[in-house]
Amino acid sequence: MSIRSYQDLTVWKKAMTVAKLVYQLTEKLPHSEIYGLVSQMRRAAVSIPSNIAEGNSRRSSKVYKHFLSIAYGSKSELETQFLLCVEIGYLDKQDIVLVMNNLEEISRMLSSMIAKLDE
Repeated sequence: MSIRSYQDLTVWKKAMTVAKLVYQLTEKLPHSEIYGLVSQMRRAAVSIPSNIAEGNSRRSSKVYKHFLSIAYGSKSELETQFLLCVEIGYLDKQDIVLVMNNLEEISRMLSSMIAKLDE
């Protein structure tokens, strides 16, 4: 299968899955966090597939790498926020296993893509 669109990228598909999971998981957070962690986590989650898509659509390796790096940063931000949610008792470790596993996989994929653009 050839890649004709960012929508064909496995990493983009996984990032979309993570975004959906984040919306579901943040429903468990206290309403007092709607403008705090909930908003921040949702923005970070949406940023990952959005930056993959935008970078892919720019058709420049240098620019693509820049957007993949932003997606990677958002991925790290989101991991940190989930760990904080566990630390402060908003979520249990088992609540975040699936999303963290997906983020780890996205991390490997983005790192590989960035490295290939450096070649």
